[in-house]
This record gives sequence, C-alpha cells and structure tokens, in this order.
Amino acid sequence: MTQKNPDPAQHPIRHRASGELRAVALEQFSAVGFAGTSLQQIADAAGYSKSSVLYHFVSKEALLDEVLTPAINCLEEIVDRLASSAGTAQTRSEFIDEFIDFLLEFRLEVNTFINQGQSLRGIGVIDRAGRLILRLTSALRGDDTSTIDGIRFGMALGGAAYTLVAGATYFPDQVSPEEEVRQALQSVVTELLAPVPLRRPIEGK
Repeated sequence: MTQKNPDPAQHPIRHRASGELRAVALEQFSAVGFAGTSLQQIADAAGYSKSSVLYHFVSKEALLDEVLTPAINCLEEIVDRLASSAGTAQTRSEFIDEFIDFLLEFRLEVNTFINQGQSLRGIGVIDRAGRLILRLTSALRGDDTSTIDGIRFGMALGGAAYTLVAGATYFPDQVSPEEEVRQALQSVVTELLAPVPLRRPIEGK
C-alpha cells in the first residue's frame, strides 16, 4: 500500500521549522547573496542544526526554489493578465497597481532574482524568473520602442525592488509607512513607464 505524504498540519513543529528556515534563508539570500550564504549560516541564524536544514531541503538550490517560487507564481499571473488584455491606459494603470502590490509583498524575493539573476543563471527557478521578466518586458515595450524606453523599464523594475530593500537596510530609522511608500511607488513607476508605447494586442490573439 502506498504511504501518503504526511499532512503538514499534523506536524506543526516540523511545519514551523520549515517556515522559519525559508524566512531566514530569504533574508540571507537577499542581504548576503545566494553564493555568499551557506546552509550552516542559515541554520545558525534560524537556531537550527545544519542537519535540520537538510532534513527539510535537500540542497541550497532546493531552498532557493522554495523561497522564490511563490513570488514567481504571483508574477506569472500578473504577466498572463497583462499579456491577454488590451493595451489601454486603464490596463496599464491596473498593471501598475498590481505590480506595486507584488513588489511590496515580495520585495526580498524580487531583489534576489533581479539583482542576482545574471550570476545565478542555470538554476531553474532563476531562469524561470528571467523568462517572465522577458515576457513582461515584451508586453510593456512592444516591438518598436527605443533604447531609452528599455532603460526606463529596467529602472522601474530593478530600481523599485532595490530601493525597497536598501531603504529598510541602510536607513532603518527613516522607513516610511507602507501606504506612503505605496503612493510614492505609484507616482515614480507610472512616470517611468508612461513614455513606453501602450502594448498593441497581437492580431488573432
């Protein structure tokens, strides 16, 4: 008889340990970098043994996959909605609202796969994030936009992600209320993306 996988809810201690390890790993990957973080460092920071980490995650790459996948799944849903919608000012405004919510919820994850993406190429979850960024770029920029529009897009994406993390890291005494941050992001991201021509729906799609 095939043994069923245990229900995490029936093992609250194990489930809590897994969640704590993911949270600590994400903080370490974002602050120190994936390459500069060891499983032992994650274990020490979380208050567990290295063997406990390996009990829950078979490798550092598997742990990276666990911490980034929820954010990438969310981004994929946002990109799918943008790609299937008509390219109007209303569509763009709705996308910006969704995208800012995404950045605020997953700031550490985005900072990790945006700013470390080049050095971590070849890791499945990072490559998946890269493909989504290319899809998002295509949906926003279209086929005949300029280099300057591409730079604006890059600054809107990478700059917002980095600023959210760096602000809390380097200026902890000056962290603004989240709603104030949200309004500021709306203003800046809208301004940066405004010059990009609205996406034209592909005929037949």
